[in-house]
Amino acid sequence: MAFDYKKEYKEFYMPKNKPSIVTVPCMNYIAVRGHGDPNQEDGEYKRAIGLLYGIAFTIKMSKKGDHQIEGYFDYVVPPLEGFWWQDGVSGVDYTRKEDFNWISVIRLPDFVTKADFDWAVEEATKKKKQDYSKVEFLTYDEGVCVQCMHIGAYDDEPATVAKMHEYMEEQGYTLDINEERLHHEIYLSDARKVAPDKLKTVIRHPVRKV
Repeated sequence: MAFDYKKEYKEFYMPKNKPSIVTVPCMNYIAVRGHGDPNQEDGEYKRAIGLLYGIAFTIKMSKKGDHQIEGYFDYVVPPLEGFWWQDGVSGVDYTRKEDFNWISVIRLPDFVTKADFDWAVEEATKKKKQDYSKVEFLTYDEGVCVQCMHIGAYDDEPATVAKMHEYMEEQGYTLDINEERLHHEIYLSDARKVAPDKLKTVIRHPVRKV
C-alpha cells in the first residue's frame, strides 16, 4: 500500500470545515514561482503545474531506473499547493487575479535530498525534452497557522477566511502575513473534474500570539 500523506497527516491535509490552530513543521517542496491570473488558458500558472508534476513523477518513478534514492518508499504524490500574495495588498483581493504573485508547490518526501532533486530535473529535461530551469528545491518552515477546509468555489474563499480570522482572534492570535509568511492553499480536488461548489481546498494563514 503506497504511503499517502493526506491520510497519514490528516491534521495538515484534511482539517474540518471549521477553523483550527496548527503548527506546521518545516517541509521541502518542488516549487515554481510566477505571476498573473491562474485561470488564463495556457498561462504561466498552468505551465508551472506541468513542470511540477514532471519532476514529481520523475522522482516517484525513480525506483524503476538506475538512480536509486536512499530510503525510498512507495508513496502517492502529495496534492498541489500554492502560496499567494499581491504587491501592496493586505491579504488577497480576488477581483484582481491578474496581480497575483504565486509559488506553486508539491511536497517532497523527506527522503529526497537536494542531490536527488537535481538529478530529477536533469532526468526530466533529458527525457521530456522540456526546459525545467524554473523549478526549484524550496524549504519552507510555516510554523503556527490558522487553517480551515473550504468547500466551494475559489472566489467564495473570503467567507471562510473571515471565519478563520474571527476564530484566531478569539484564541488570542493575530494575523502574521508578511513577505516570508504567505496565504497558503492546498488543492484536494481536481478543478477540471469537480463542480465548483464541491471543490475542497485547505486555506492556511500564518498567525502569532498577541
